[in-house]
Amino acid sequence: MALAEEAKRRAAWAAVDAHVQNNHILGIGSGSTIVHAVNRLAARVKQENLNITCIPTSFQARQLVLQNDLTLSDLDRHPELDVAIDGADEVDWDLNLIKGGGGCLTQEKIVAGYAKCLVIIADYRKKSKSLGEQWKKGIPIEVIPMAYKPVTRVLTKRFGGVAELRMAVSKV
Repeated sequence: MALAEEAKRRAAWAAVDAHVQNNHILGIGSGSTIVHAVNRLAARVKQENLNITCIPTSFQARQLVLQNDLTLSDLDRHPELDVAIDGADEVDWDLNLIKGGGGCLTQEKIVAGYAKCLVIIADYRKKSKSLGEQWKKGIPIEVIPMAYKPVTRVLTKRFGGVAELRMAVSKV
């Protein structure tokens, strides 16, 4: 396993081991690091006979939960979560984050907002003195379709630059 992948795995396992307990309702974030977190969660459920319910933030997270035979639910059935676990694209020294590079920002924020505790997993590659050092793809902003034009105008007027519409490529 490459150094970066091993760092993600260790960070994910540490987060699950430190923050997940029996009978927890968990928010499951999106992205490559979450794969390691869900694998660790599944192992702990089997080894410790934990009763865990998972609320995914994306289709990818939903598939991971199902593939690992974990209990799947939603915010309608479980509007209060004990912990939400997610990754970040970049983290500065004041713990400000860039999130949403994977395109699930709105769902991630909703699930995190209903959790008593939000755990962000980030390995050494995500750390920076100030945001924008590591993540060079701009600040992700998720906008509902009907607001795309007005939001683009406001962002351009206030901050300059160009808003780029990212289409869902390689997404199911």
